[in-house]
Formats: sequence, structure tokens, C-alpha cells
Amino acid sequence: MSLKENIGREQWGSRLGFILAAMGSAVGLGNVWRFAYVTGENGGAAFLLIYLACILLIGIPIVMAEFTIGRKAKSDAVGSFEKLAPGKPWMIAGLLGVGAAFMILSFYGVIAGWISYYFVNYLTGNLWSPPEGGYEGFFVDFITNPYHPLLWQFLFMAATIAIVFIGVKKGIERSNKILMPLLGILLIGLSAYGLTLGGAREGLAFLFSPDWSALADPNIYLAALGQAFFSLSLGMGALITYGSYLSNKERLPGAAASVAGLDTLFAIVAGIMIFPAVFAFGIEPSSGPGLVFMIMPDVFDSISMGWLFGLLFFFLLTAAALSSAVSLLEVAVAYFIRRFQWSRQKAAIIIGLIIFALGIPSSLGQGILSDISIIGGRDILDSIDFIASNIFLPLGGLMIALFMGWGFKKADALADSDFGDTWLGNAWLFLLRYFAPVAIFIIFLSSVGLLDVILNLFR
Repeated sequence: MSLKENIGREQWGSRLGFILAAMGSAVGLGNVWRFAYVTGENGGAAFLLIYLACILLIGIPIVMAEFTIGRKAKSDAVGSFEKLAPGKPWMIAGLLGVGAAFMILSFYGVIAGWISYYFVNYLTGNLWSPPEGGYEGFFVDFITNPYHPLLWQFLFMAATIAIVFIGVKKGIERSNKILMPLLGILLIGLSAYGLTLGGAREGLAFLFSPDWSALADPNIYLAALGQAFFSLSLGMGALITYGSYLSNKERLPGAAASVAGLDTLFAIVAGIMIFPAVFAFGIEPSSGPGLVFMIMPDVFDSISMGWLFGLLFFFLLTAAALSSAVSLLEVAVAYFIRRFQWSRQKAAIIIGLIIFALGIPSSLGQGILSDISIIGGRDILDSIDFIASNIFLPLGGLMIALFMGWGFKKADALADSDFGDTWLGNAWLFLLRYFAPVAIFIIFLSSVGLLDVILNLFR
């Protein structure tokens, strides 16, 4: 399939390019450490089985719905709903996605800037040995500086803008054809090394040994639902936007299964990479961001050729962050291209700079604005993350499931999705109509603290 215009709309150059770009949207920083931690804390293999069920029963059906909506409408996240259901409020789902993209990328760029700074410091040799004040002091001094984090946030956003500026085929598709295979190779290589460490047995047991008693805790199901939902970037319009650049000749079920399957594989392999090292060096598994910026450099410093592993590790994180950031910016850019008839280049620069500016408070919130808390004692960055991840994305995903399940005629939904009138197609519609909306609504109630309130009424 060659690049061509469909009412002025670009297309992917190949099926592989589309799948890698969609994977780039899904595979991000959360795949590298959050998935492994959540798995270990919720019963290991028991949690993993529930998570895989959620991917099958919720994740893949909504990925399919987003791809179907985008390809049929050939428009952005908002325009797709306006085109398929004119005059109806379904377009709110698209607006939620665009809003979430603005918010998430504003703080994502901040954290990605930190990672880029570490990568460059490993590249130049500054972190090959402990700096004065140690790695923890190095990190704290950096993020509390009012200027340096802003510079690296800007540089990361400039790289993101440049890729989206170039276009779908030459920018987004080509970059993901390079980044995603590199990411996979680095993950496999570092995971293989992790298995040689003294903590390999304990690390693998932490991830995969089943604790069946955990199944009695209802929180494990909520954790699995939440991880499945957010790990695939559902509800933010990226997969609708990417689907809109897809030819009608390409079959969607296989693409959706590939994206969900490879995203899950990346997360599991990342856990194999990190947690043998965590146990080998006596690190607390729940260290979160501190694990990456303060503890892993100590790990690298203690092993032979550690500087090389540190360099590769932070390059891997930078690549994962960049692929996700590109998809977030594309959601907003595609909307403004259609809504205001801007050129891609104009939209990429203006929207990218606006998002950079929106991220400045999140950056300064680690230092001179650290006394400011917005939601429940959370700092600026965490508050924006809470609003986007726990309100905008679940509501957007809920509306997408309901729109595909009930807003389409059954025959049209089955035909447009490439399922046809098969048992698999009918099962997909059943999940979208009933199971997925209920599950997502429960996630939403839990994330905003209302589920416990409701349950207490019946106790």
C-alpha cells in the first residue's frame, strides 16, 4: 500500500508499520516497571492469568472497536464520532481522548526528559561512577533545579514534534520501525543478562510463582482490569487516530491481537529484565520511579561493564517514552489539522509547544512549586496524572465500547470490523455491549474512590 490521500488523509506504508506504530503507542514507561511490580504484588502467576483474561475480554475488543471506528470514519478521535454519529453526543469520547492526550503528554514529557538526561550522562561517561553526593543526590539535585529539567523536557518534546512534523509514513511509521525492534532486542538482551544474576530465581518467583490465596482479594481483579485497560492506551483516541490511516484492505482482528499480544509480551520480558537485579541487590520492589533513577544506577555501578548496561537501559526507556509520546501528540495534531485546516507542520509545532508549556508546572512542582498540592495531597504532576488516567481515559473507553456495541447496527459492526457474522464477531459484540462497559465502570468507580462508598452501603 503506498502513501496516498483519502480526502487529504495519509495512510500507513505497510501493515507492519501500522502494527509497530500501534505497539509504540501502547508500549511505554509503565511496561518497563509498573507491570512487573503490580504482577508481583497481586499473586504472581494468579494475577497474570486474570490479567491475560482481561486483555482477551476487554483489551482486544476495545482495541478492535477503536481501529474499526477510525478506519471507517477516516478521521481523528473527535471527527470520527462526528462523522459516524452526527449531532449526537458520542463525540464527547473523542474530546476526552484529546484532553487526556494534552494532559498526559504534558507530564510524560517531564519524566521522559529526566530519562533522556540520564541517557546522555551515561553516553558522556558522567554516570559511569557514582557522582559526588551519590546517585540519589544526583537525581534530587537535578529534578529540583528550576532550569535543567525544563531544558531536557524541551529537547524531548522537540524530538517528538519533529517525528510528528514529518508525517505518518516518513515520521511516525519509520521511527517506530526502528524504535520497536531496537526496544525488543534490548529487552531480550538485558533480560538474558538478568537471568545470570544471583537473584534470578527469587526475581522469577516474585513474578511468576502463583499465590492462589490472592484470588480471594477483590482488589486483584481491579488491579488486573486497570493494568489491562491502561497498558493498551485505550480511551485516549490514539488507536482511533492510527486506525484512520489504515487501508480498508487490511484485516483488523489480526492487527488488534498482534498489538495486544506483543504489548503484554514486552511487559513480561521487562519484568524478567528488572526483578532478578532487584532481588540480587536487595532492592525494594515497590521503589517505582526511584528504582529507575536512584537504584538501578547503583546496580549498574556494581557490575562489570555496568556503564554499558546503564547506557542501554536508559536508551531503552527513552525509546519507549518517545514512541508513546509520538502517539499522544498525533491525537491532538490530527484533531487540529481537521478542525482548523492547519497544515501538519503548523499543528505539530504549535500543539507541541503548548503541551511543553503545560508541562512546566509539573516540572517545577518537583522543586520550587513542591509545596503546591491539588488533589488529595498529590503534587501537580500526580494530580494531572490522576485526572487524565482515572477520569478521562475510563470514561472515554466506556463511551467507545458503548458506541461500538450499541451505536452501530449489528450487521455494520460485524462487517466494518472484518469479523463478519461469525461466532467470534458475535462474541466480540457481546463483550462490548455488556462485559466491557460494566468492567470499565467498576474501574472508574474504584479509581475515584466511589466503589468502597457504594459497597459500604450494602454492608
